[in-house]
Amino acid sequence: MPKRRARAFAGHAMLIIASIPVMATPQGIRTPAWSVRLASELSANDQAAQTLVAGLTEEQLNWQPAPGSWSVGQCLEHLCLTNEAYLPAISAALQGKADEPTEQITPGWFGRWFIRSFIEPSPTTKRAGAPPKIRPTARVELKVLDRFLSGNRACRELIIAARGKNVNRIRFRNPFLPVLRFTVGTGLEIIAGHERRHLLQGERVRDSATFPGKGITQSS
Repeated sequence: MPKRRARAFAGHAMLIIASIPVMATPQGIRTPAWSVRLASELSANDQAAQTLVAGLTEEQLNWQPAPGSWSVGQCLEHLCLTNEAYLPAISAALQGKADEPTEQITPGWFGRWFIRSFIEPSPTTKRAGAPPKIRPTARVELKVLDRFLSGNRACRELIIAARGKNVNRIRFRNPFLPVLRFTVGTGLEIIAGHERRHLLQGERVRDSATFPGKGITQSS
């Protein structure tokens, strides 16, 4: 994708995040444990992303360990694209729903299988090609980090809005496979776990023995 087109696409994506409605959380609703946990996980992912990109040049950000393998920048852009598709879909599903808070997220059997098989980083996680909508561009700019952090801020705001709802019952249409309808809770778990998976992938890229500038201290 040409650089000019990539910039335009990134700008459009940020407008999508900004357009997510802000829903007030009713007074007197206790903060459920799941919302505290997920907000903390997203903050940890923010820190991991900042550490991952710290000191990198644009050349290093776009370095690929092998043809067809993703660079650090592509891992981050993939996460941005995924979140920019998931968050509006989840937000729309919450609109107008009655308050019925729940303390913990309990995905159904399919949600548990999906997270275990495709999302959480582990030796048994299956590898599947990313849908075309969320495949990263050939070259990524350093500002991808700001885009990622902005998306996570929007996700934390959505968590605040959702904490008064029954996230184990309200379902949203999967933006990549509309026949699937995950619960809002499962969707939020997918976002956090998916980020961990690809941030670890990015760390493996940066730790590669042939990573450009390996062993050279980057200027701050």
